[in-house]
Amino acid sequence: MKKICSCKLIIAMGINLLIFNCYAQKEISKATKPNIILIMADDLGYGDVGFNGNKKIITPHLDEMAVAGLKFTNFYAAAPLCTPTRASVLTGRSPFRQGIFAAHTGAMRPAEKTIAEVLKKEGYKTGFFGKWHLGWVEPDQVESRGNYSPPWHHGFDETFATKSAVPTWNPTKTPEGWTSWGAEDDGSWGGSIYVQNGKPVTDNLEGDDSRIIMDRAIPFLEESISKNKPFLATIWFHTPHEPVVAGPEYLAKYPNLPLAQKHYYGAITAMDEQIGRLRTFLKDNHMEENTIIFFCSDNGPADPLAKKGIASAGPFKGHKHQMWEGGLRVPSLILWPGHIKSGQVTEYQATTNDYFPTILDVLNIQKDKKTLLDGVSLKSVILNGDSSKRTLPIASGYQRLYNGTELYAYIDGDYKICIPNKGADMMLFDLKNDPGETNNLALNQPELLKKMRDDLEKVKESWKASREGKDYQW
Repeated sequence: MKKICSCKLIIAMGINLLIFNCYAQKEISKATKPNIILIMADDLGYGDVGFNGNKKIITPHLDEMAVAGLKFTNFYAAAPLCTPTRASVLTGRSPFRQGIFAAHTGAMRPAEKTIAEVLKKEGYKTGFFGKWHLGWVEPDQVESRGNYSPPWHHGFDETFATKSAVPTWNPTKTPEGWTSWGAEDDGSWGGSIYVQNGKPVTDNLEGDDSRIIMDRAIPFLEESISKNKPFLATIWFHTPHEPVVAGPEYLAKYPNLPLAQKHYYGAITAMDEQIGRLRTFLKDNHMEENTIIFFCSDNGPADPLAKKGIASAGPFKGHKHQMWEGGLRVPSLILWPGHIKSGQVTEYQATTNDYFPTILDVLNIQKDKKTLLDGVSLKSVILNGDSSKRTLPIASGYQRLYNGTELYAYIDGDYKICIPNKGADMMLFDLKNDPGETNNLALNQPELLKKMRDDLEKVKESWKASREGKDYQW
């Protein structure tokens, strides 16, 4: 009898110990800070990925991520072009609030608080890889537009960056047939160069540019893991921004397409391959379930490529540099295995302004009450499938006043007002019933138009106050 009791006691103690260990592991897992990866494509149109219905493009890794995570159908870039949107991702603030109205106009201000600076204080290692485009990266550079404001001035420990665009294949060489900006008679590339931690790079710059970027990002992740440190990796590809070039291996994947589209699709497939490489690395290092990946494009497809039918905004009108949906609505997904339920598609209206507050919320970091944000947290959307409508309207704009370009869009629920392109009047659309923006309701609903215009003017006044000094300590 005593033996039986003793055995029962031992078994009970073993079960309790097992339960305790499982509980402890769960608590440790909860206490582990998730890694953050921000991936951005450059000029990738809504219709340029398989997960948004393109049947010709080969993007298996992105497509699998969309199935395994959360896909957005109503995700907006903060502006219809690169520099402003990038500023919004890092700060959660409208580019107009920061004084960044277009590409190469100014630079990221030192007083702006970035997600890299916040996470660095939380013990994260921070790395930036790819196209910066928020200021010069060479201190002695003197140009007609922009200022010196490299990523290491904004919270990034490890950096491998270009100021702006480079060819997507052999980024140190002018592509055959390219005669626009950056072209040199000797065949070298006269545009942006790669700078790593403040020093120009000369090695491992041949072949696919997305692979060149990932070759620098992976070692950063390895070092972070070896030191048991959570990481923020910001990986901003140049693909498929012009000059868009694909290598022979990727051209061969599209034998039946016109040459220009072979290059465009081939470069996107090469980028997708590197995203797959990144995911394989995370899996092999048992980091997949403790890493959140955000993916989007910085704006709609480039003007000339969209007009020629090479690039696609999918079912939407317009392209880069326009406030039509095609210039603003971009492919987007969030992946966090084990946390975000797979197979989700949300119609929630989200924007690049939302990344910053979302990351703060997920990590339980208190927002600085003095800092005005233009985004909202998506935590309940990504973790709980919250399908309620957005409460904070989405406002965006684009300015080049020297040539009379001053465009705006304001989205509040189902309705959107916008000055879509230069010379147009303010228009009103019902996005729920008319996502293609074919029926201008401005004359039919003048009261709604006026209310939304008034609301936009209030936002513009807030932007102006911020950028002219209200938010900054001089």
